[in-house]
Amino acid sequence: MEPTERFSGKVDAYEKHRPGYPPGLYATLRDGGLRPEHAIADIGSGTGISSKVFLDEGHDVWAVEPNAAMRAAAERTLGRDPKFHSIDGKAEATGLPDASVDWVVAGQAFHWFDLGPTRLELQRILRPGGVVAVFWNVRTTDTAFLAGYEALLLEYQTDYSSIRHENAEQRVAGFLGVPSVAWHILPWERKLPLDGLHGLLASVSYVVPPGDPRHGVMLSDLDALFAEHQVDGTVTIHYETRLAFSPLV
Repeated sequence: MEPTERFSGKVDAYEKHRPGYPPGLYATLRDGGLRPEHAIADIGSGTGISSKVFLDEGHDVWAVEPNAAMRAAAERTLGRDPKFHSIDGKAEATGLPDASVDWVVAGQAFHWFDLGPTRLELQRILRPGGVVAVFWNVRTTDTAFLAGYEALLLEYQTDYSSIRHENAEQRVAGFLGVPSVAWHILPWERKLPLDGLHGLLASVSYVVPPGDPRHGVMLSDLDALFAEHQVDGTVTIHYETRLAFSPLV
């Protein structure tokens, strides 16, 4: 499936159940030179989860998203903010003017980019000295529940192994044009009830979908995993938000 269409049927689950980002994300970028007057292009902005982080801090945000359903969800949620600008575009062809933004951010999206054309496009739209920030949430496997959830994803995957965010980390330095990248690791957690866990699984694009003979078995296994590890009706998911940013050399 084309990356731009993978989430067309998952917008509702994505809006309701995908994790956001910890407060330390913006604080780290601020310490790295981000200022409220800086204009931001959020590439692969999806339903607006990452765009909201920057809108809440007063930035003008150009949210670039190729998937119509995802883009419409962001417009419903954020469209009343005059600093939010929704753009039908993609990483390789944003539709933004030359030298129009100070920062480019990509949350949960870098691994989808065609890196060569995207690098050229970002060089075009960034002002001199412009910065690129990439970040994503990675679940840890440091508890029995999380190890079991990871095993479930691997058991019922369609292409999970090939598109994991960790696989993209090694390509970030080359994309930015720097010899090495200083990664900022921001740990945080959230608790989910059973319906929230089902919603999280429904929001991903890399496991067997409804209609597949194994989909029902996967959900039964998820219920059993939850029952084994829940405490007071919830399970805890530990995340590390991994963040790298640098001027685009």
